[in-house]
Amino acid sequence: MKSESVKYSIGNLNCRGELVYDDTIKTQRPLLLVAPNWLGVTKDVVERAKTLAGSRYVAFVADMFGEGKGPKGTENPMEFLKPLIEDATETRRRISAAFDTMTKEAGARGIGDVKRRAAIGYCFGGHNVIDLARAGAEAQAVVSVHGVLATPMPAQRGDIKAAVLVLHGAADPISPKAHRDMFEAEMDAAGARWYSLTFGNVVHAYTDVGVNNPPVAVYDEPATRHGYALAHAFIEDAFAGKL
Repeated sequence: MKSESVKYSIGNLNCRGELVYDDTIKTQRPLLLVAPNWLGVTKDVVERAKTLAGSRYVAFVADMFGEGKGPKGTENPMEFLKPLIEDATETRRRISAAFDTMTKEAGARGIGDVKRRAAIGYCFGGHNVIDLARAGAEAQAVVSVHGVLATPMPAQRGDIKAAVLVLHGAADPISPKAHRDMFEAEMDAAGARWYSLTFGNVVHAYTDVGVNNPPVAVYDEPATRHGYALAHAFIEDAFAGKL
């Protein structure tokens, strides 16, 4: 798998994402934007992007914070993220810029089918990909994995073009049932094509191998396995116009 660092700018914010693809494949593949959790562009998320991409996609890891502006990892995650979560306009501007950069860079290399684009995100990244849909991006599908679901700026009817899938733990304290209810009402009011799978007794960060911080965040292998199986099938159906 080839991994290329890609610099791009959002106004005065200098960002560095990662373009990941199998360079032994000569045919064009669909594009998959990967929005990381609150830690941003790390070696772990690049490795996850490689696994996601495989022979299926050209993947691009979004930088939501800018070079040198990401967390050190010792902060309280929700306190660190609060300014962006509360500024929906800026968050949507940043994830949309990453989406556009993915399209541009993959297109320029001749490796991406720019007519087939999707996004997947984790935790804060799950929030980001839903915001990408709320912003009206021309993506076929977005998938939120244990994402932050509440927003200060709900989508309006007709805003969302992508099919939306939420994969969530029923016991997730970061986005509890009240937030899921708000999200579902928002999607209905917006006329979105939305789907969700909720795993009973599963908490936050269930795809993060080795995480064991009950009752907040615990890795769950079956939820991870079934969630990814549905996510790939969902994206494939979206590309085929079956949703």
